[in-house]
Amino acid sequence: MDLSIIVPVYNEEESLEPLTHEIRSVLGPSGKSYEVIIVDDGSTDGTYVVLCRLRKTEPGIKVLRFKRNFGQTAAIAAGLAYAQGEIIVALDGDGQNDPEDIPALLEKLDEGFDLVNGWRSPRRDPFWSRQLPSLIANGVISWMTRVQLHDYGCTLKAIRREVAKELKLYGEMHRFIPAMAYERGARIAEIKVHHRPRQSGQSKYGIARTFRVILDLLTVKFLLSYATRPLHVFGLVGLISGGVGFLLGGYLTIQKIVYQYEIGGRPLLLLAVLLIFIGFQFITMGLLGEMLARTYHESQNKPIYVIKEILDGGTPG
Repeated sequence: MDLSIIVPVYNEEESLEPLTHEIRSVLGPSGKSYEVIIVDDGSTDGTYVVLCRLRKTEPGIKVLRFKRNFGQTAAIAAGLAYAQGEIIVALDGDGQNDPEDIPALLEKLDEGFDLVNGWRSPRRDPFWSRQLPSLIANGVISWMTRVQLHDYGCTLKAIRREVAKELKLYGEMHRFIPAMAYERGARIAEIKVHHRPRQSGQSKYGIARTFRVILDLLTVKFLLSYATRPLHVFGLVGLISGGVGFLLGGYLTIQKIVYQYEIGGRPLLLLAVLLIFIGFQFITMGLLGEMLARTYHESQNKPIYVIKEILDGGTPG
């Protein structure tokens, strides 16, 4: 199988038929073998009825139906698990991603990249409620993950199979796929793609989603930078807190012994003791994290590196 197209959908009964026809019109003449994996994320409208009909009329369609709504990350993760293609393409099921951009993604992938991310330009969403928060979020994510992209929220992307199968997605982490792939040694590129106005249905995104993304960003940052050395982050905080606490304690001790000041009721004494205990707790958390990291890697025989290729000259004669 050359290509696997993953389409997560949730209450998109009106956009499914036009979208699948577009995919067929784009990929049919290419001569590539492909499958279309549509993941029904617990839709409550007529989405499943439409999918059953399309399954009988459109070649290469595979339908995965969730028992309830688990979210876009879970839908993409399910699609990745069942994909059989050497290259996996993900795109939204609302029709705003243009299947005509798929060949351009594949051409860029052929230049030696492992993942090509779409950059919706120009955006067809309201500026204040969608574009501005997205602009800020993309800047923060690029800065924290060190993977500079203009549009982390674009579902349209092409990934090589060996990279996609290594991804472990939880929470709202589908938008961090490029950063997670980069951590595994993948080469990342970005190209501009079309973004079409929504023709039917309603957007599933709201302001509440922003807070979940922020929490997942902290998770991704920790996993990318400190997953194999948690003591470096917890221990640093612990040393700073404990060091400040000991300095304050020393200052108060000098005042008590040398200048005979009464320090028993001073808030500074309580702060010093609190900082020392907090420092001790953070260092302990770091050590426990080190034990968990070693248990995780050693129990699964999971290496802390990724080998791209091995050149073996054979045994010398």
